[in-house]
Amino acid sequence: MPEFREAEDRVEALVHALLLEKEYVEFLVGRDGDFDQIVSSAVKRQQRLVRDDNSSLIWILPYPTAELRNNMENFETYYDEIEICGSAASSHPKGAFQIRNRQMVKRSNLVVFYVDHTGGGAYQTMRYAQKEKKNILNLAGEGYGEKE
Repeated sequence: MPEFREAEDRVEALVHALLLEKEYVEFLVGRDGDFDQIVSSAVKRQQRLVRDDNSSLIWILPYPTAELRNNMENFETYYDEIEICGSAASSHPKGAFQIRNRQMVKRSNLVVFYVDHTGGGAYQTMRYAQKEKKNILNLAGEGYGEKE
C-alpha cells in the first residue's frame, strides 16, 4: 500500500466521524492485509479518543486458523468479537475468503475499501458490493470521498 500514511489519515477521519454521528457501529474486518490492520488500529485509537460505548471491532475469519487457536487470549483482548463465517468455513478453502467477504458486504451499510488496481480479492469484493448497491467508499480512488 504505497500511500500508507494518507490511507491511515483517511481511515482515522472516517472512524472518528462514524463514532460521533452514528448510534452504533460494527466495524467488520478481515485481518488479511495492510488495510485491515490500518482499520483495526484506527478503530481502537478512535474508541480510546472519542468513545467506546457505541461500537464493536469484529474480526471475521473464513475458517478457524492455527494463528487464532495459538493466540486466542491476545485476540480476544484486542477485538470486541471474533466470528467464524459459517458458510465460508464449510466451503473449499480457496473460495472461503470470497464467501466471507460477501457475507461481510451483506451485513454492511457502508463498505470501505482501499483498491487501487483491477484484480484480486478486494477488487472482486468491491465489484460485488457495487452489484449489491451498497454504499461504497474507496479510499484509494480519485476524488476520495465519492461513492463508487
